[in-house]
This record gives sequence, C-alpha cells and structure tokens, in this order.
Amino acid sequence: MRAIVVREFGGRPEPADMPTPEAGPGQVQIQLEAAGVNPLDQRIIDGFLDGQLPHDFPLIPGTDGAGTITAVGAGVNDFEIGERVVGKFLTPPVGHGTFAEYIVAPHDGALAKLPDEVTAIRAAALPTAGITALDLMHAAGVTRDQKVLVVGASGGVGSYLVQLAALVGAHVIATARPDDTDRMIRLGATEVVNYGRITVTDSPTHAEGSELSVADSVRITDPGGIDVLFDLVSPPPVFADNASLVKPGGSAYSTIWSADEAELQARGVHGGNFQSHGGAAELRELLRLVGDGDLMVPISAMPPLAEAPEVIGAPGARGKIVLVI
Repeated sequence: MRAIVVREFGGRPEPADMPTPEAGPGQVQIQLEAAGVNPLDQRIIDGFLDGQLPHDFPLIPGTDGAGTITAVGAGVNDFEIGERVVGKFLTPPVGHGTFAEYIVAPHDGALAKLPDEVTAIRAAALPTAGITALDLMHAAGVTRDQKVLVVGASGGVGSYLVQLAALVGAHVIATARPDDTDRMIRLGATEVVNYGRITVTDSPTHAEGSELSVADSVRITDPGGIDVLFDLVSPPPVFADNASLVKPGGSAYSTIWSADEAELQARGVHGGNFQSHGGAAELRELLRLVGDGDLMVPISAMPPLAEAPEVIGAPGARGKIVLVI
C-alpha cells in the first residue's frame, strides 16, 4: 500500500510502499479515504513519545482518519464490512498511522460510524482537534453569558472551541491575525483580538492600531475580567499574563503545558495543564453536531497524500488540513 513514512526520529517524511496490515482478533481493517493533519504528528516524528510507548520504523505518522471497513477480526460484532467510520488512532506500537491507504485498529477504541450526511473528508478533520475542544469545554463547564477567551483560535482546536462556546451562549473573545477576523466572527466570536489590535464586532472603529498584548487588549474591552481562558499556543510567561485576566472561581487551561498550576490554585482559578482523554463517545457527539449543521468543520486545504511531507508540521494553520487518500 502507499504510505508516508519516516525512517528515524526527526527524519523527513517520504513516500514508501508498505505491507497492507491485516485485521487481527478484536480489530477492524479500514481503507482510508482521508487523514487529518495535527501538530501532534510532527511531535511524534520528533520523538515526543520516545520512552513512553514502543515505536516501529519505518514509522507511518497520522492519528486521524476516515474511510470504509474492509475486514473485521475475530470477536468484532459492533462493526461490519462496508460501514463508513472515523477514528482517532494512536495505539502502541506507534508507527501504524493514518497517512496510508489502510490501517487496522481496535474495534473498541476511539472509533465511530459516520452518519450519511458527513463526508469522510469532513470527518477526518474532527477527531484529535474536535475531541480536545469538547473535552476542554466539559472540563471548564462553560455556560451561557460567560466570557471565554480563546488564544490561538485560528487553528483546529481553536476553531472548534470558538463554535462550541458560542453554541452554549458564551461571549467568545478569539485571537487571530487581522485577515482571519471575519472567519472568527462567522464561527461565533463576539470579539476578535488581532495580536495588537482590537476588533469588536458591534464597534469596528475600536480597531485602531496599537501594540498591546492580548491580555492588555482584553483588559480594555473587558475590564471586569473573563471567566474562562483556553490558551492553545502561549509559552509560560505569556500564559501567565493571559491567565491574570481570569476572575477567581474561573478556569484557565493550557494545552502545551505552560500553566503554573500552583499559582492558579493560589488565585482561586481552576484548570492548569490539559490533556485530552476523550474517545468514541465524544467523537459521536461531534459527528451529531456536524450532521445537524451546528458545528462547521474548518478545512483550510485538502492536498493529496503525496504532499504530506510539505504540510506535516507546517506553521500558521487556519483550521484543518486534510490529506486526500
């Protein structure tokens, strides 16, 4: 089968012919139509999980994918050949990922059947980013009229967070580049902080140029503070500045391990460094929202599998990149 592989940690992804995996007991074989690209893919290539999980080389990256079940192993009764599915695939040994024509996976993992109204391409953009966003929403317990700041709103997780928070009626403040402001507003943001400029949707004249930090910008428009911070991109000093906006009793989360949890706790702020553990149930909830038209899948590009080396780890994502297989 066609696949994208790396030969060693830190290696450059390259096309290769690999053996087609066979479904063993408790597994399903999936012919993939699409694979979502995530920052985690580059981190795995760089050795992020070395020493934590076994790896096989040549290593096929990719954690998200959607396609059709082509074989089922012994003991599998909940999936059938011909069913369309989507999943989040990261089971040891690492190196048998979705940047390939086929994958095998445990039937009881983060795997869900696709509703008819959701295409494989849209589904492949959901698992890692969407589940992380939904898990963050559940952890923070976001409710109507709360002020929620999403730092790094342009990427996959951020684009889903803006929508999910808006769906429950929160007042969403999103950070984005100036030319991404309109998209943030369409996704449901009430305010957009343009990395040094402020755009308030009901007062465009507020977008006069300044060199304020995100935190200082929000202090101007929301002097009473915020209830929830989801910071997906900031290093520790910047995260601390952003977290200073959160009122006592509120929540602040970092997805890149930038939070000083002791300092947050001392201020009466919940949260800290966040790791998603959601699976099939969360994936089914996301598919329901997409199928009902309540959640838009933010796809920015759909290159073919052969172009994976150019897009894995590429900075500045706006929404999701999905490889078409």
